[in-house]
Amino acid sequence: MTETTDNPVADLVSLLDIERIEVNLFRGHSPDDGMKRVFGGQVIAQALVAAYRTVENRVCHSLHAYFIRPGDPNVPILYEVDRARDGKSFTTRRVVAIQHGEQILNLAASFQVPEQGFTHQSAAPDVKKPAELKSEDELRALAKDHIPKEFQKQFARPRPIELKPVDPRAMISPAKTAPRKEMWLRARGKIGNDVALQQCLLAYASDMGILDTATKPHGVNWFTGGVQMASLDHAMWFHEPFNIEEWLLYTMDSPSASGARGFNRGEVFTESGTLVASVAQEGLMRPRDSKFKN
Repeated sequence: MTETTDNPVADLVSLLDIERIEVNLFRGHSPDDGMKRVFGGQVIAQALVAAYRTVENRVCHSLHAYFIRPGDPNVPILYEVDRARDGKSFTTRRVVAIQHGEQILNLAASFQVPEQGFTHQSAAPDVKKPAELKSEDELRALAKDHIPKEFQKQFARPRPIELKPVDPRAMISPAKTAPRKEMWLRARGKIGNDVALQQCLLAYASDMGILDTATKPHGVNWFTGGVQMASLDHAMWFHEPFNIEEWLLYTMDSPSASGARGFNRGEVFTESGTLVASVAQEGLMRPRDSKFKN
């Protein structure tokens, strides 16, 4: 594990600066933040960094990842890159994340030489602006005395990504609501103009709260207990350049939950309404308490 400082953005950038130990082999670490397992967005982001370090002059346009086993935050993660294809326009990489001799994540990413072509996009929803909303930090401060003890350290830690939910959900005893949510997000500091780093940070942030969307119609969340929850797979498409130092609107919906799984979709817009990325994730939502079972 790596020690954290008072600058969570610098900590995250350092976390993503994984160590090359062979031509196609890299080593990453996890922060000492009280988590019992590695945050999925961290493994996706580090795997994308590993892939990027074997690619030149091309930009990632899509990634597809499967979470296979929970990550252990107490030991390093090895990232092995397979240089699947180097074409004239597209490059494909496959990355395997390994701990204790076993795979914890598989990721495939595709990179493209920048090109021009047809353009269209869906419209951004009309929602409240960041200045009108409370931050998640403020909302957490209001709820901190009611959070189970095992979540306290994780709950209170400073985060590198600032979040502002548009329609905040109660953290304790949430009501049953429609499976849709919107939140604004941005990095809490300067990142610079490196496209690869910008994408890796957004990949990290894209795993924040998306699985929670599918739980909304059922009145459960991470704190209610009685439900086993985990990300199963995660896909992401990058459409346009963006600056994660500026506010981005992350809209999410869940069209289906079945078979103890919840499926979620997301779109990321700039404050001016440009669609910059799309996300899809399926997660485990397994009722363990009889009160949640049909």
